[in-house]
Amino acid sequence: MALIVQKYGGTSVGSVERIQAVAQRVYKTVKAGNSLVVVVSAMGKTTDGLVKLANEISPNPNRREMDMLLSTGEQVTIALLSMALQELGQPAISMTGAQVGIVTEAEHSRARILHIETTRLTRHINEGKVVVVAGFQGTSSAKEMEITTLGRGGSDTSAVAIAAALRANFCEIYTDVPGILTTDPRLVAEAQLMDSITCNEMLELASLGAKVLHPRAVEIARNYGVPLVVRSSWTDDPGTWVTSAKPQGRSLINLEIARPVDHVEFDTDQAKVALLRVPDKPGVAARLFGEISRQKVDVDLIIQSIHEGNSNDIAFTVTTPILKRAEAVTAAIAPALRSQSNPKFDEAEVMVEHNIAKVSIAGAGMIGRPGVAAKMFATLAAAGVNIQMISTSEVKVSCVINAAECDRTVAALRTAFEIEAKSKEELLTDAMNRVSTHNPCTDAMNRVSTPVRGVALDLNQARLAIRQLPDRPGMAAKLFGLLAQHNISVDMIIQSQRCRVIDGVPRRDIAFTVSQLDGESAKEMLTQVAAELGWGEVVLDSAIAKVSIVGSGMVGQPGVAAKMFEALAQQQINIQMIATSEIKISCVVAQEQGVKALQAIHAAFELAGSEKFVVPA
Repeated sequence: MALIVQKYGGTSVGSVERIQAVAQRVYKTVKAGNSLVVVVSAMGKTTDGLVKLANEISPNPNRREMDMLLSTGEQVTIALLSMALQELGQPAISMTGAQVGIVTEAEHSRARILHIETTRLTRHINEGKVVVVAGFQGTSSAKEMEITTLGRGGSDTSAVAIAAALRANFCEIYTDVPGILTTDPRLVAEAQLMDSITCNEMLELASLGAKVLHPRAVEIARNYGVPLVVRSSWTDDPGTWVTSAKPQGRSLINLEIARPVDHVEFDTDQAKVALLRVPDKPGVAARLFGEISRQKVDVDLIIQSIHEGNSNDIAFTVTTPILKRAEAVTAAIAPALRSQSNPKFDEAEVMVEHNIAKVSIAGAGMIGRPGVAAKMFATLAAAGVNIQMISTSEVKVSCVINAAECDRTVAALRTAFEIEAKSKEELLTDAMNRVSTHNPCTDAMNRVSTPVRGVALDLNQARLAIRQLPDRPGMAAKLFGLLAQHNISVDMIIQSQRCRVIDGVPRRDIAFTVSQLDGESAKEMLTQVAAELGWGEVVLDSAIAKVSIVGSGMVGQPGVAAKMFEALAQQQINIQMIATSEIKISCVVAQEQGVKALQAIHAAFELAGSEKFVVPA
């Protein structure tokens, strides 16, 4: 007998007929000998309707009252599903988040789960009942009994958290698509179904706008080793398994707010190559990295900053043994990238820097926590360490620094994030665990044939740029600390490679992306402090799109980035920014070209299947 948690989204329970179909599926699962907890969302567009009602009453409704209002949507569903199960002869009981014992922060509309009191839940399960739980909600404490909601995707988060607390055998997420696809089937009908995907890959895709799973749910699954499967509500197809390494012992207290950083990593065997003043037009990155790929040069980080005039800078890191080859390739292609408008003045320049190190913090607890990156930058500033490059992802923030400063940087980060230095045996175990996060049967094949697992598009971001930021320790800490204080989460962070000395002070531009909802307020806040801190102009662009490829198999395959850039070049799509991590490459393009960019990249990596998926209305 297995203990299973199932979650059904709003589309799956959008009508009486669909609720009855869910009841039949649940009943069948119980009759197969399983114990079941079912987490449900509000029916169909109920939540949207409630939000509309609130906005008709008030243009800025009180967040506490919004939680009180929105939590009613799930209560309708749990009662109806329990009735449907009882009609089938299956004992069932409906429970709100508070009745289940989901205790959260006292933060209305975006609370995080602290812990789950499982006593009552376990008693009902042992009595043979199906427990039907209202997703998306909890209570601030037994004393206050304030109803709280978890924010967007909260029912996914509820389900996986309950599975972790009960130590369930697995958690099933039922939705309106057959599993996790290589991209959004609404944009590419031939998107292909994946049999499995790692938690790290899924974290990136979910955070990039893939709406099948919420990142917070994947974060919990990764941290607690919850086997997770995404399946269709309309078929019995096996769906997609989301796999994770065997977790280290982690307390179920402070479930979502426990230590966000698990590891501090470093690599001193690195060098940086920068190509300055290349033309800002389609095809430049494709040409550069196409040649790099043909010469079998494996690149680690790639950074392209915002344009300055008609030119841009591209920088990348490589391991020290192949630096000479990387430098030779870059120097050979630089003259061919010279601007035709003013060749002499705008000639591309190659800059090589030895003796650098990459230092990273890693952990699945960074999602939606703007203070984590800011804390890393503040720690480096306190240690007097200047940051040369920054790379961010959902599970890692990396900084390129001077190699001579690596030891003290690592020590400072371990102290700041309370990470103990690991023994050689523990480092070996970590390496083995990272390997085991892949599907053991298909991983070798995937690395060769499908290094890219999925393509995602995010049309909901805005880009902020600060010109002429002083290039000295503490500037990134100040900037991102201010954003964290205003609860503004940052995604991509790009620091330009071109340095200008103004009034005796070396300065660089820095650009980053935030949610469109935060764009205007972030610009206003930063503009107010820019003059006081000696910063230049703050520029906002809301008409951008971020298109990304994700895949663990990209490691060690230099041609992947080149293929992505070439796909965009063939469509005459200009790349405005580039940022990479070990398993992700993201490009910022014009918003109007976002969908075309996604479709071109999906086709370039031959990710389409023979079957077309139609998403139910």
